[in-house]
Amino acid sequence: MPFPKSRTSSAEAIIGLWTISLTTFIIAALYFGRELLTPLALAGLLTFLLTPLVNRLQRWVGRVASVLIVVAMIFAMTVTAGYVLTRQVMDLGMQLPGYKENIRTKLQAIHVPSNGALTKLSETFDDLKEDIPGAHGLIGKDGESTDKVKQVAPLSDEAQALPVKVVAAPDPTPLELFQMVVAPVVGPLGTTALVLLLLIFMLLKRDDLRARIIRLIGQGRISATTSAMDDAAARVTRYLLMQLVVNVTYGIPVAIGLYFIGVPNAILWGTFATVLRFIPYVGPWIAASFPVILSLAVSTDWTTPMLTVGLFIVLELLSNNVMEPWLYGSSTGVSSLALIVAAVFWTYIWGPVGLVMATPITVCLAVMGRHIPKLAFLSIILSDERALTPAEDCYHRLLRPGGQDELELAEDFLKQHTLTDFHDFMLMPALIAGGRDHRLGHLNKDQIDQLELAVEELILELDDRLPAVARLDRKAWEEYEPKRPPCLVCCVPARARRDWLGGRMLDQALHRLAFETTHGSSRMVTSERLDLVRESGADVVCISVVEPTTTAHARYLAMKVREKYPMKKIMVGLWGIKSIDPETEKTLLDAGADVVVKGISQATAALERIARPLAIEMVKAPIPDDEAERVKALASTGALESSDDFTYFTDKLSRIFEIPMAMLSLIDGRLQHFKAETGLPVPFSKKGHTKREISICGHVVANNEMMIVQDLKRDRRFANNPIVQEHGFRFYAGAPIRSAEGHAIGALCLIDTNARDFSQRERRLLNEYASDISEEINRKVKKTISPNA
Repeated sequence: MPFPKSRTSSAEAIIGLWTISLTTFIIAALYFGRELLTPLALAGLLTFLLTPLVNRLQRWVGRVASVLIVVAMIFAMTVTAGYVLTRQVMDLGMQLPGYKENIRTKLQAIHVPSNGALTKLSETFDDLKEDIPGAHGLIGKDGESTDKVKQVAPLSDEAQALPVKVVAAPDPTPLELFQMVVAPVVGPLGTTALVLLLLIFMLLKRDDLRARIIRLIGQGRISATTSAMDDAAARVTRYLLMQLVVNVTYGIPVAIGLYFIGVPNAILWGTFATVLRFIPYVGPWIAASFPVILSLAVSTDWTTPMLTVGLFIVLELLSNNVMEPWLYGSSTGVSSLALIVAAVFWTYIWGPVGLVMATPITVCLAVMGRHIPKLAFLSIILSDERALTPAEDCYHRLLRPGGQDELELAEDFLKQHTLTDFHDFMLMPALIAGGRDHRLGHLNKDQIDQLELAVEELILELDDRLPAVARLDRKAWEEYEPKRPPCLVCCVPARARRDWLGGRMLDQALHRLAFETTHGSSRMVTSERLDLVRESGADVVCISVVEPTTTAHARYLAMKVREKYPMKKIMVGLWGIKSIDPETEKTLLDAGADVVVKGISQATAALERIARPLAIEMVKAPIPDDEAERVKALASTGALESSDDFTYFTDKLSRIFEIPMAMLSLIDGRLQHFKAETGLPVPFSKKGHTKREISICGHVVANNEMMIVQDLKRDRRFANNPIVQEHGFRFYAGAPIRSAEGHAIGALCLIDTNARDFSQRERRLLNEYASDISEEINRKVKKTISPNA
């Protein structure tokens, strides 16, 4: 409706104007009231610093006495330091005239060469001056007056004869003399006295001041205001104390070093270094400039200046990289950029005092923003906390067209966290936020498609960059020994592409745990998804749900999977939700789900629990539907009783495929018979047969198609097979031997003790050999059948 929108816009405009006016008023008050506010701020800063000492003394001598003792100590220390520094300055002033010759020598040593660039530039300006109109006739080349100057009429004789009266300036009165001498001193002394007076009363009435501040800004928020004041006091006090320790540990070595180098008044410069380091950024440079300049004056060579510069460089490196990180521990909670901007602002408002006060004031403002909701903008602007959560940072990077820095963000996150943490706390929330914004109309169709494409590309990039068992090279593959046989997981999206992306994240995490996975497309209809479950032979079906997809889609799909495959384990992943509603969980469990999870890490843990009992099972060779006809067809061939030797076939296969073991087996109703073999372990081959239920070839016969297993120990069907465990078989490739009617009666197989690949060409070749043996067996059957049969 237009009227409410106009009313809202007007209210927002009024609030904006009020904010600008209030900000302007505050800045103006800070600037024009600096004569009063700076002593008040300095007294408050000293109160923060001295409160711990006053509290400690107060236990023995009382509040008033403790305050007076501390202030007297500070005053005495200040007077003593001022006296010592004054003597040092006076001594320096007495010595400076004796350094003229050294200064003159240094200046001559660094004079500009006559043929240098600066000299040529000066000569060029002189030449140009000659060409400037009006320049001639004023001053000549030799400094003499030109003709135009000489043309000025001389004074007349009468004018030259007039007497000139010289009037001497009167002596200043006592009051004027007092103003000239005392006035420059009264200002600083008055400010110092005001600071000391305010300091005394702030220390005496600190509890009352604290209560009034809480009443002023914390009405109804006493707990938050108390926490804010405690936090600010702790941070500022720690900052000032540690800064004092750092400055003292910097100033004392400066004084000692300058003394041994030979720079006069070393105590003065050490004190300057201690005090000036309280000024951020420029203080250390100012402190170093005075002794460096003095070293140039007092030394006859360049050794002393170089040693002085080296001393300050070494001490700065030690202070910045050793002392400050060790003593500060945690930071003040303010970003470095905010400190720089604050230093510029407060220096402009209050001058040098503002530069000293910039950090404590900024810390207090940041703490207020952290604890007072209406001032939260201060925390966002000033604090060193992340402006965006990891998930929000990931989301905004994924939204930027053409940006690739989300991969850098992911790699930085994965240096300290797990892959499942990245999925649960960064990528999944970003995907959910995109879906929510699209539903609210904040993202159009192209933008949400771009976001989902960026998520998919990031998953693929991580597949390539992260180590995965499924992407080992051949040597590593052969040497890899899995800790356990994983179960096979089929990830099925509940409805949309975002659900498919959630399944891809689970798929990526499971690959790192050596699970075998497969996943279906979001474009599949329900019947195609059910066919995928059947074709994959999965032990667990995971239905992936990402908000805003509703659980109704997952419930429907779980019901269909349970109806068609009652023995499958079903897991529903409600990715990205904070907690699972008990009613929702009950509905999904009633629909057929075995477990409901809310995150990738929870899903991997649940699958490991599901895989544990499956890992100790052995999958028996299934019985095909045409079992009776198949057994009858095998008996009719007479191959089990015949004396035909097919060893030449297995020998040939072993040589061609360069695989150590080859075997031709025939399977009846109970046993697997070794019709021919090459390279099998002797104890195994001597038996001549095995039970059908543990035979690997039985799976080929059951499905009546070729079966390739690159690593038997990583396939749950065979990992616990006693034949595989006893003889160390790792690779298996088998093709069915068929009767004339097409029933599978046996298998021609290749076996290796190392895991390996099997190319398409090798598969075709093995099938051709199996067909040749099938024809050979069936041809002999025809010869033995009588014409009248």
